[in-house]
Amino acid sequence: MADAYGSIAKTISHWCGRQSTFLLALFVIAGWIVTGPIFGFSDTWQLVINTGTTIVTFLMVFLIQNTQNRDTAAIQLKLDELIRATKGAHNALLDLEELDETRLAEFRRKYQTLATDARGRLLRGETDTDTPEA
Repeated sequence: MADAYGSIAKTISHWCGRQSTFLLALFVIAGWIVTGPIFGFSDTWQLVINTGTTIVTFLMVFLIQNTQNRDTAAIQLKLDELIRATKGAHNALLDLEELDETRLAEFRRKYQTLATDARGRLLRGETDTDTPEA
């Protein structure tokens, strides 16, 4: 079931991102505006667009989240592979997204210090390309 949902979500997300889909939505709204005088700008006329846009928005939130989750997981795996395959890289960084905020802050401080030191070397005319632990 999850695979079917993921496949459907991917297809719909791809379709919704097209220019033609945007233009279709634009024409629907234009058609709704044109029908305003025909229906006397009634409450029912307004309810039609409000209900339609609410339903579409509600469903799109789930589709967008599914797509975002899938894209984020793919990017994390690619980054993990780059870390794993790079000589001298810290394998402890492979699953940072799983750490709590305290541990992430520790890693962030360490890398901020490395960046500050590297900028200082650049200001002194030195290079900033090295492996600090080597």
